[in-house]
Amino acid sequence: MKKILLVVAITGMFVQGVWAKSDQQIRDEAKNNVITVSQVSGMTEGTGVTLNGQIVKQLAAEEDHFELSDASGSIVIDVDDEVWRPLALKAGDKVQVVGEVDISDEGNRKATVDVLTLERLR
Repeated sequence: MKKILLVVAITGMFVQGVWAKSDQQIRDEAKNNVITVSQVSGMTEGTGVTLNGQIVKQLAAEEDHFELSDASGSIVIDVDDEVWRPLALKAGDKVQVVGEVDISDEGNRKATVDVLTLERLR
């Protein structure tokens, strides 16, 4: 019984360590993954990415969700209040997004991006 508990505890620590990336690791990975919106759906959960696009709209259902588009399509991005509010984001703003791919667990495998940093482009 003790061996089983030990194996379960070690496995749990290993899995947590594998899945949990620091924000800095995500930013570093995103530097090498400058991709289009359409490429996000082919990425693995937790992959750091950089996207350049235009804010289409803020989604009414969730204040911290925005639709971002580029020439390849559109995607929902999840931007924390402390990131988007100082920029006063609005439709038409051109931005660069650095974040982490998030794949929905709801069966439809819909990809979104959890934003770490957002910069308005000119």
